Amino acid sequence: MSSVAFETQRAALADVVAIPVTPFAEDGSVDGEAHRALLRRLLDGGITTLTPNGNTGEFYALTPDERRLVTELTIDEAGQRSTILVGVGHDVPTAVASARHARDLGAQMVMVHQPVHPYVSQSGWVDYHREIARAVPELGVVPYIRNAQLLGERLAELADDCPNVIGVKYAVPDASRFAAFARDAGLERFVWVAGLAEPYAPSYFSAGATGFTSGLVNVAPAVSLNMIEALRSGDYPAAMKVWEQIRRFEELRAAGGSANNVTVVKEALASLGLCRREVRPPSRTLPEGERAEVAAIAAGWSI
Repeated sequence: MSSVAFETQRAALADVVAIPVTPFAEDGSVDGEAHRALLRRLLDGGITTLTPNGNTGEFYALTPDERRLVTELTIDEAGQRSTILVGVGHDVPTAVASARHARDLGAQMVMVHQPVHPYVSQSGWVDYHREIARAVPELGVVPYIRNAQLLGERLAELADDCPNVIGVKYAVPDASRFAAFARDAGLERFVWVAGLAEPYAPSYFSAGATGFTSGLVNVAPAVSLNMIEALRSGDYPAAMKVWEQIRRFEELRAAGGSANNVTVVKEALASLGLCRREVRPPSRTLPEGERAEVAAIAAGWSI
């Protein structure tokens, strides 16, 4: 399949790439109705790219059946209103099965979570992604890169073998390293998504990114859209006004090595009456004393 065939997917990555939360019911199971309602809120708010089973969706805390359920709920609820980028990962057979499941339901892309393994070689990273990408040649494939050691040349090598590798979620917190990696891999060859969300979007856009992921978008879609509109027009002062607006919220999420990354988002949604605050271990709910600050921030944003 030629790269021309992936134009729709490439355009969807050059946008706010929403990472929906996975709400849980009182009994701890996935709350399907709350999940659908949150997805509708994103879609009604103007979001057109959704990533079920991302980190903000607590991918690693979900069972295989739950991950399939989240994919099914998302694709069914979004219909034709959104491009779907399904998170897959773990061992290669599991990732391949998840990717094929997503494809069979009508998803357009998969995001491959970083390999969860204590020993990741550069060539082994290529092998891992190659096996997954070759199993679903019809889908756009987006590696999620958090490994600062990985060289851009390895991504180029992967795409030489797998032309459906069309974009990258780059999540190393170093804009200079990102700029070098993107140029070593091929700046124009891939769609570069700033994988550390709104706080890093301005610096990554200045180096070549054209989209960014977002967990905050669950709470305030309009805020995320304001930032990408500013960045697309090259209005960095306007983008930094949004950055200042979200700074405290994102600092709370990032504290303690991002211990409360999902927790703060769910707390904000709970304060708005949109879902329960519960998260699964190894995350934990916010202490009572910190909840009021999150609620105050969320109340100050309008959809």
